[in-house]
Amino acid sequence: MTKAIKKQALGRGLSALLKDPENDIVSVEDKNADKVVGNIIELEISAIEINPFQPRSNFNEESLRELATSIKELGVIQPITVRKLDFNKYQLISGERRLRASTLVGLTHVPAYIRIANDNESLVMALVENIQRHDLDPIEIALSYQRLIDEIQLTQEQMSERVGKKRSTIANYLRLLKLDPIIQTGIRDGFISMGHGRAIINIEDLDIQTDIYQKIVSQNLSVRETETLVKNYHESLKPKAEGKPKTDSAFVIRETQKNTFNDYFGAKVDVKVAGNGKGKITIPFNSEADFNRIIKLINDSE
Repeated sequence: MTKAIKKQALGRGLSALLKDPENDIVSVEDKNADKVVGNIIELEISAIEINPFQPRSNFNEESLRELATSIKELGVIQPITVRKLDFNKYQLISGERRLRASTLVGLTHVPAYIRIANDNESLVMALVENIQRHDLDPIEIALSYQRLIDEIQLTQEQMSERVGKKRSTIANYLRLLKLDPIIQTGIRDGFISMGHGRAIINIEDLDIQTDIYQKIVSQNLSVRETETLVKNYHESLKPKAEGKPKTDSAFVIRETQKNTFNDYFGAKVDVKVAGNGKGKITIPFNSEADFNRIIKLINDSE
């Protein structure tokens, strides 16, 4: 208990330091910056604005209320992370659930880590911290990756290095954005899983996508059953082969017969037989001289 009190007192002391207009800290080179950056500080919630780059946009109300109850009983165990914008003005990098829950229970201050970062770094930090520490739904993760591509111009390989995920994993998330918006909403709301979405995405027709989505939901299909459904759909698109007349089983070109042609003409002769017994023989030649040689062989055999 004593340690907790000392820790909170330290946080309040640093908060007072930040409120001194004559000692405003805006960069790591400023006086007392080392006392602020990386340390836990008690910040006024009213001084914190939501990060516009925040990947999470959908919050489960029940889960939020449960977190609020926990905070009311135990306090904010894990500090939020913010970046300093101006004098006594901060922007959230990560921890929006904790900030919202703290507001729900009437807290006026929250423990926070302060970082000094530009907007690009803020976006990357928000993405990395949220993916690694919270349960973002697959569509939110996909949208976050897409924002890194659109706004920061990162390649998938660069993103892989920054967020610590395999390139193939990032690509799988991004592909989900090709799904019909109704299906994307279904993934966000938990009606189907990312595995279902990855199966459906192999169908380009959005109307067919939604038809299959409705079957998954109404029939409670598993991912494997969905994959089978998609496979059957693709099979139905293939043109049906016309019935072939039965081939006389006695009329089969054996390898030794083909070799006879090859040896005689001194070339790799192609022999094909159709189902109706008809066929063709193709004799290749490499030059005019080779062509004349083959003609002579034919004439001499007459």
